[in-house]
Amino acid sequence: MAEDTARRPGADGYITLDNVAKVYQRPEGPLHALRGVSVRISQGELVGLQGPSGSGKSTLLNVVGGLDRPTEGRVVVEATDISRLSSDALALYRREKIGFVFQDARLILTLTVYENVMIPLIPVSVPEVEKRQRVSNALEECNIAHRAEHLPGELSGGEQQRTAIARAIVNDPHIVLADEPTGELDPENALRIIELLAGLAEQGRTVLVASHDASTLAAVPRLLRLREGELQEDDE
Repeated sequence: MAEDTARRPGADGYITLDNVAKVYQRPEGPLHALRGVSVRISQGELVGLQGPSGSGKSTLLNVVGGLDRPTEGRVVVEATDISRLSSDALALYRREKIGFVFQDARLILTLTVYENVMIPLIPVSVPEVEKRQRVSNALEECNIAHRAEHLPGELSGGEQQRTAIARAIVNDPHIVLADEPTGELDPENALRIIELLAGLAEQGRTVLVASHDASTLAAVPRLLRLREGELQEDDE
């Protein structure tokens, strides 16, 4: 198979990490962010990544999302080893397959909610009317359509994160990667965000949520617990 060719989602082993290590070279010495992590994740699963700061949660999300390449091992998504893709193919993979959600909603403060959610569609070659419909659908799905014409500064923290999730799913990605998405929210809004992400998984998307907070992930059906770059426990 050519490296740029996409595969449709499968079932078990939809995402497979095979003995993945990631080492960052620093002046003070190498940092082993991941150490021989092997795990299989099925399509439509909601999986939590739990561990203290520096445990490797964000790095694991980054290698699955194609932001980082593993130093060793393989990352296979939809039957394609993404760690062997060219830079251009990896960029296309991120654009078409992955939706990213971060602790900081990272909204552009001078754009409305609607305009922020439209951003990922700017380079996509589809008619403008379809782009508008995709944005409207994402806003409705995330229960933020009623704030579409508001600026981010006029939103609560929970509303900003729902906007960020709408932006992440507007391209209908197969995989949603959320890195500490509730870290700056109160418990009530944190629960709403987890429930929203669970709903995305119920629709068939594969959702990985990283958090250091056990209470945030209490309702997540499967937890991967990491420490110092190692997968310590998988309660599959």
